[in-house]
Amino acid sequence: MSVQSPSVPAGDSLGSTGGQSRNLEVGAEAVADLASFQPGKGTLPARAYLHSDAPRLALNGEWQFRMSPGVRVAPDDGWQLGEDLTGFASLPVPSSWPMHGHGAPAYTNVQFPFAVEPPHVPEANPIGDHVVVFEAGHEFLSHALLRFDGVESAGTVWLNGVELGTTRGSRLAHEFDVTGILKQGQNTLAVRVAQFSAASYVEDQDMWWLPGIFRDVTLQARPADGIDDAFVRAGYDHRTGEGTLKVEATRGGQVIDAVVRVPELGLELAAGAEVSIPAVEPWSAEVPRLYDATISAPGETVTLQVGFRSVAIEDAQFKVNGRRILLRGVNRHEHHPLLGRVVPQDVVEAELRLMKQHNINAIRTSHYPPHPDFLALADRLGFYVVLECDLETHGFESAGWAQNPSDDPQWEEALVDRMRRTVERDKNHPAVIMWSLGNEAGTGRNLAAMSRWAKDRDPSRPLHYEGDWSSEHVDVYSRMYASQAETALIGQGIEPPLDDAALDTRRRAMPFVLCEYVHAMGNGPGGMSEYQELFEKYPRLMGGFVWEWLEHGITITSPDGRQHYGYGGDFGEEVHDGNFVTDGLVDADRNPRPGLLDFKKVIEPLHITVADDWSGFTVRNGQDFADTSAFSFRYKVEADGGTHDGGWVEVASVSPQHEATVPLPASLAALASGLKDRAAVLTVSAVLAAETAWAPAGHEVAWGQSVHQAGRPAAPSVVEVVNVQDTELQLGPVLFSRITGMPTSIGGVPVEKLALTLWWPPTDNDLGREWGGADGRPLATQWKDARLNLLHARLLGINAEARAEGGEALTVRTRVSAADKQYGVFVDYTWTSDGDAVALRTQVRPDGAWLNGGFEVEWARIGLELVLADPATSVSWFGKGPHQSYPDTGQGARTGWFTLPAAEMDVDYVRPQESGARSGVRWAAVQLRERTLEVQAEPFAFTVRPYSQEVLDVAAHRPDLKPDGKTYLYLDHVLRGVGTAACGPGVLEQYRLKPREADFTLVLTVR
Repeated sequence: MSVQSPSVPAGDSLGSTGGQSRNLEVGAEAVADLASFQPGKGTLPARAYLHSDAPRLALNGEWQFRMSPGVRVAPDDGWQLGEDLTGFASLPVPSSWPMHGHGAPAYTNVQFPFAVEPPHVPEANPIGDHVVVFEAGHEFLSHALLRFDGVESAGTVWLNGVELGTTRGSRLAHEFDVTGILKQGQNTLAVRVAQFSAASYVEDQDMWWLPGIFRDVTLQARPADGIDDAFVRAGYDHRTGEGTLKVEATRGGQVIDAVVRVPELGLELAAGAEVSIPAVEPWSAEVPRLYDATISAPGETVTLQVGFRSVAIEDAQFKVNGRRILLRGVNRHEHHPLLGRVVPQDVVEAELRLMKQHNINAIRTSHYPPHPDFLALADRLGFYVVLECDLETHGFESAGWAQNPSDDPQWEEALVDRMRRTVERDKNHPAVIMWSLGNEAGTGRNLAAMSRWAKDRDPSRPLHYEGDWSSEHVDVYSRMYASQAETALIGQGIEPPLDDAALDTRRRAMPFVLCEYVHAMGNGPGGMSEYQELFEKYPRLMGGFVWEWLEHGITITSPDGRQHYGYGGDFGEEVHDGNFVTDGLVDADRNPRPGLLDFKKVIEPLHITVADDWSGFTVRNGQDFADTSAFSFRYKVEADGGTHDGGWVEVASVSPQHEATVPLPASLAALASGLKDRAAVLTVSAVLAAETAWAPAGHEVAWGQSVHQAGRPAAPSVVEVVNVQDTELQLGPVLFSRITGMPTSIGGVPVEKLALTLWWPPTDNDLGREWGGADGRPLATQWKDARLNLLHARLLGINAEARAEGGEALTVRTRVSAADKQYGVFVDYTWTSDGDAVALRTQVRPDGAWLNGGFEVEWARIGLELVLADPATSVSWFGKGPHQSYPDTGQGARTGWFTLPAAEMDVDYVRPQESGARSGVRWAAVQLRERTLEVQAEPFAFTVRPYSQEVLDVAAHRPDLKPDGKTYLYLDHVLRGVGTAACGPGVLEQYRLKPREADFTLVLTVR
């Protein structure tokens, strides 16, 4: 129980003496209304979102709009009747008005953008007045309602000057009875929307504050003998294959006579009756089988789609249709870079298809119910949905959850109303497998009340809520960003116990879900494979939801005309949380980030392992319900950049959770033997055999490879001797400075810098504080404190040494260190040449204790920075690609031969940062203006950029990166992982890079 602070009613003061007084405050009533704890007024009871044949009129379109800075100064000038609209301008509805030039977006993650004194709202509270005139026909006159699917944050609604009521719950539907107020012909609808209200205290989700009428507005006729609500209960018995169906139909809260028909099953039954069907095809995300159905009353017919399925928790496992399922999920917000909270239907459909194309099977609707049309798509395409209530009170955490609405009885009615509206609207969708009470709202009695109501209304679905780790009022144990180590303990049921033995026993009988994990912000996320291995190993683990699907960037045009994404602080906010809003597997325009390509591979439903001798492959079907008959299998052999063989393989259907070994044509084994001295790759892919609702035939779902690496790159023969000149040295095609010992040109290409580098411009993960880390400083701070980015070399000597095989080796010995630091590294560069190619051996040895702030300094990389005076135009390589890969990422990068324009080697993260490394590379060629630089080595990583690390480090947005006509090439012997410390665990131990010795050789050729 939290301690409640006394609140001061509007118009009162702490200094009141108790005598008679007159309230002279302007707008006191309106201010008090916005500060009400109560749910909306005048709204009809919550009900399902139904598709009816009753008349309806969409009121979306161009409305008239006026904005005022606060409710006290918002004019009351008859605008509700449309009589005087001076100062109004056109605005589309649905819309978020800051996206149309009225005010500005504002972003906060946890903190409130106003003083926390619930339920009061700030004086600076933009008010938007909306007016539209529409024509209504006679079909609406007998009985009709107005429906608002989303108003942020509080609306007051008038029709023809009559106040209908108010809305509270921005992402929840509100309906008003307009019978007797609606007129045939012309009608005037007016809505006053306040950006902030008491409701804002329970809508502190991690996203932009964007007021407006952002979802559909409709006028709906309600026949006197129609259907107001319906509740479809369609079960499935996995033991018998039997389905059960019961459909309740009501009008005005009373059960009515109606007829339910499911033509495909030959069913016709009375509403309210339960029937058993001997055999049905069940619904699942893998096989989203739906049956068309109707519910008919004398005055109305409702159409819907029925999916038969069951959800159960048994043996600490989450089961659908009797089988334990694994959620391969994402958290999804609703956002558009130009429209804000308004997401067009075609965009929603495209993004859900994109999810399916990347093997995603589950969505958590963070942190509110989505647009109602979303659920029909989820049913049809096949997604498991955790549908979350419109509730988050995260900003109360900073004060120890004092006055938290979740535990204040004054808020109970409003919070239960939110849960009611959430469940009632979407209760008929088979895709919804769990209800979620909300997110990051602490603990308290009101959450318990919400849970009781939901369980009573819909006992068929489990409840979720992460904010209470005791899991007292829910059915699954949920956490966010638990480390892999902790997740392993939970999977085994050996996590640290709760103090309450009864609650501990109850929780250990629950399945475990990571409602948020592998925070996908900037370069990353790292460590996904290790989580997935745990999910597949321990049945208690039901998978998780990546945070998050979509970056919330807002499109900005810079002065030079370039477009880029803005984030918190770019719109003049007084308080904001920076670029923390731009985290996702896709950018704001739904373009995949490398993290999505990796996630697709990590969660692929089929696991293909190709034999080293190319004799065959195994395919393990990781699906829960579907066999492999929907897939075709093909193979392709590449060697030296060309295709040598390819074809299709017949694979007998493999049952779910089973595997099979499949032979490949015998000719492939012989081909493998013949290619043993050359780099060659065999890839086996599983593709869709036929078109689906979400992808065309031939779409690749999974793949596996066997790679035959050529032998070590041959070092050039040592035949050249060092030619000594006044200020220069020459060895084969390389000129060196006698002052620094560093090359000044290679093969005629001017070299501006060659140096050891141990640092990279921090990623978003490097800027975060690693959860559970020993050093509380972000890694980027640790690096700056250690001056890892400010290393300087001191020349120790330049020597030419005769080699027994002939020629000479040029060795440049240096010590690299930073100002005010005793630690450093000795770096020896040894060059040899055959006159055409040149070999560079780099030997690194730490000197002194690399300690800073009492902690050992971790390095980002051990590699070379080579700066060429010529710009690069394109890059080719043999290694992993085509997208970037780091030690704990790049699962979706495959080995092969790739060529890209130099400009596409970077990743355009919203906040510029380290990116673009290609790993596992044995050969690379950088096409310059007139020449080509080739690099060969044992597997290395390389990065190509048109600007320096220093420029990248200080850039805040993409337009800050301006090519300078040079090529910055990074040739790395080893890289550190990237982790997920922007929010969550850091880099796993096996991917960390502690100071250590290194010895690596590169062969450089300029052609």
